[in-house]
Amino acid sequence: MHWFLVVPLKPLARAKSRLADTAGDGLRPGLALAFAQDTVAAALACTAVRDVAVVTDDALAGRELAALGARIVTGEPAGGLNAALAHGSSAVRSRTPESAVAALNADLPALRPRELARVLEAAVEFPRAFLPDAAAIGTTLLAAAPGQELLPTFGTDSRARHQASGAVELRPDGVDSVRQDVDTGDDLRAALALGVGPRTAALAARLLIPGQPGG
Repeated sequence: MHWFLVVPLKPLARAKSRLADTAGDGLRPGLALAFAQDTVAAALACTAVRDVAVVTDDALAGRELAALGARIVTGEPAGGLNAALAHGSSAVRSRTPESAVAALNADLPALRPRELARVLEAAVEFPRAFLPDAAAIGTTLLAAAPGQELLPTFGTDSRARHQASGAVELRPDGVDSVRQDVDTGDDLRAALALGVGPRTAALAARLLIPGQPGG
């Protein structure tokens, strides 16, 4: 089975506010874009992925991610992340009604294509399934088989909420890069330890992060 991924990305000027203790206002938008670029590039390189649709109304992000090969879905509705994911999923299935769809976070700069393929292969077994984040509180991927609604409930304690919605928690081994999203400085350090993509690495080199070159 090949998957269509839906990746939501808020306007870069408002992205990654929780990185304020690590990256200044002038660097955070670029860092958010770099996370998304490395995430999308890795996703497009995954053999289990047919296409990536990025839901964003940010013009710069749209141009840069389209250049990588992503399809850009605009007209993001009000209502936050879950509304954006529902909008993106609807756009995908308006073109390919019987597609398998998965929501993927845009802040997975250490993402490895083979590990993503492992997660998606595990998801094939269930109508709806999700992967918890590295903190085991949130969610980095939510998958829906053909004919199943995505029904995203991202946000605070989304792991518990996705479980309550009937989605099956996936527990494949060796998929740390798919679980390591980046919201805080500590998250970024953990992603750097795994090995991030080239765009994130270039910007992170400008930060004073203990344990990294120049930090």
